[in-house]
Amino acid sequence: MADDKVKKEAKLSKGVEKLVDEIAKLSVMELSELVNALQDKLGVTAAAPVAAAAPVAATEGSEGGEKEGAGGATNLVMTGAGDNKISVIKALREINQNWGLKEAKDMTESLPADIIKDGKSDDVKKAAETLKLAGATVEMK
Repeated sequence: MADDKVKKEAKLSKGVEKLVDEIAKLSVMELSELVNALQDKLGVTAAAPVAAAAPVAATEGSEGGEKEGAGGATNLVMTGAGDNKISVIKALREINQNWGLKEAKDMTESLPADIIKDGKSDDVKKAAETLKLAGATVEMK
């Protein structure tokens, strides 16, 4: 798999390589902003917004939707870490900066893991989007 990356990078122009290097330095939230800005500017839709719509659908039919309407508090549970655990670990540490590398890594290995308990609806949605962009599977309750 690493050989595939080297082959793909070898075919890139210097300008594109420079862009890829700069984009790789961005946080997950910054990447999300970049994707949204490019979609708006170019008038296109990427696959990420479809994935981000899944948590909204999950809340509508679950108890979390009722709880959200009553008290505004919801829970976020990570049910799968996906193929790229490193990105998920980075996203977890971005969501809660008090978590160290070990805590975030342990969460990816002992699933399901509670990410946010009784959080604000907006915070839970942002965290869910961040984790989904990183490749994790989450549920809002």
